Amino acid sequence: MINAILKQVKTPTLFTQDKKNRKAKFTFIDLFAGIGGIRIAFEKVGGECIFSSEWDKDCQKTYAANFGEIPHGDITKIDEKGITEFDVLTAGFPCQPFSSIGKRQGFMHATQGTLFYDILRILKYHKKREGAKSFLLENVPGLTTHDDGKTFKIIIGALEDIGYKVFYKIINGGDFGVPQQRKRIYIVGFRKDLAKDINFEFPEGTAAKAVIGDYIEENVEGYSISEHLQNSYLFKIDDGRPVLVDKNSKIQVKTLVSTYHKIQRLTSTFVKDGPTGVRLFTANECKAIMGFNKDFIIPVSRTQMYRQMGNSVVVPAVTAVAKAIAKKLKDIKISEKEANYESEQNPGRIGRDNTERTVDGIFSAES
Repeated sequence: MINAILKQVKTPTLFTQDKKNRKAKFTFIDLFAGIGGIRIAFEKVGGECIFSSEWDKDCQKTYAANFGEIPHGDITKIDEKGITEFDVLTAGFPCQPFSSIGKRQGFMHATQGTLFYDILRILKYHKKREGAKSFLLENVPGLTTHDDGKTFKIIIGALEDIGYKVFYKIINGGDFGVPQQRKRIYIVGFRKDLAKDINFEFPEGTAAKAVIGDYIEENVEGYSISEHLQNSYLFKIDDGRPVLVDKNSKIQVKTLVSTYHKIQRLTSTFVKDGPTGVRLFTANECKAIMGFNKDFIIPVSRTQMYRQMGNSVVVPAVTAVAKAIAKKLKDIKISEKEANYESEQNPGRIGRDNTERTVDGIFSAES
């Protein structure tokens, strides 16, 4: 199936922009795109994806099957000058250690040789051309403590140094309608030159929590864990692990990890169902856990499916953040229009008018 899809898909050139949605509220680029979870979220709030990059071949297959285009490959080999102007950069970037900052080295210098540096060079270039108004970066919470906090300090410092006001928060995907506990850090930024005193508030979750029992399928075959593996490993020790769920379970499961297929008893959740009584989550259950629709196409092997889902984002959580970003961009745009209108109506005015300055005693009305 995927081969047929790939034959029909052509990777769009870096140097042209195919406008699929003329009514888009803003444009964005999808870096370290994975299978497109962030893209789904930003498209839901009115954005148009004009460029994507993902080097993993299996992720490219899933991305192509769902979006009709193959993402560009290795971001380190892509010239920032060839990327069409965009409003928002999005990236679920990998965490890497950075070099020590010497006396004459800045934050950006410290990121050289890492994939985060590629985010910076793209932002920096397009910001100078009045693009790259905002960004969203997503990562694991451990980013804040990675390398004794140095990594996070460099990331925030570098983003601020190239001209962005930065906001960040750890958000639990389980607060946004999925039956999973999954905390991730979201880093959002806006160009400092867009408006004075830019503020950004991250969305709050809902009080009602989704539970796994509502998404469990029954009488499933093909996902069973053998009785031998159950007896020799999973339940060899009576310590209440692993966690088992069924249609009646009113809990949120543990974080779905990319190595779920390895059947790890301490960190995984399994289902009481199937021919052997215990099985792995199905593809549809994994989609529900991550917030993907049932019609999302997964054309790869089951092992790759678990890896891709475990590495993806919680779509409803990202959608909520994307909605807040879109609103802020709209507010900034309105403020710019108001400022331009006021300037046109008062061409001689710089800052406050002469009356205000007279009251302050800066100079007299006659001067």
